[in-house]
Amino acid sequence: MPDGQSDDAVSTLLIGACPGPPACTAVHTYLFVDGLDVITRSDSRMAGLDPRRLLRPGGPLYPTDMPSTVDVATQEQPDPGPDRLTIRVRVRLRGETVIWSDLVYPGPDGRPIEEVRFRLEQYLGEVERAYAALRTA
Repeated sequence: MPDGQSDDAVSTLLIGACPGPPACTAVHTYLFVDGLDVITRSDSRMAGLDPRRLLRPGGPLYPTDMPSTVDVATQEQPDPGPDRLTIRVRVRLRGETVIWSDLVYPGPDGRPIEEVRFRLEQYLGEVERAYAALRTA
């Protein structure tokens, strides 16, 4: 945890989506935790997966009591193949808290962030808001 954060610190999730060409090469998801782009900070060669895949109702980002490992990003280049890098997040629900673990990205102070916690209401609200925005775009 970064300085000043306890193991019980609560983060905020913000989800964005790139529409693809001509803005960029493909449709992809942005995941911001406490204002930091988790994917780019983890590895600048990565791009978030298609938001329709990640954000659909009951999709991989929806937390359950049983932990799940979710691919959230993949290497943009080279073309898809067995050696292509991915970013994975372990998602689990504990009471009213969603926990993302197995992360490794630099926090605002440069120290690695390995786990973040979200209030369930804020987390689900943001996933649903981002999905609804896709449907109206």
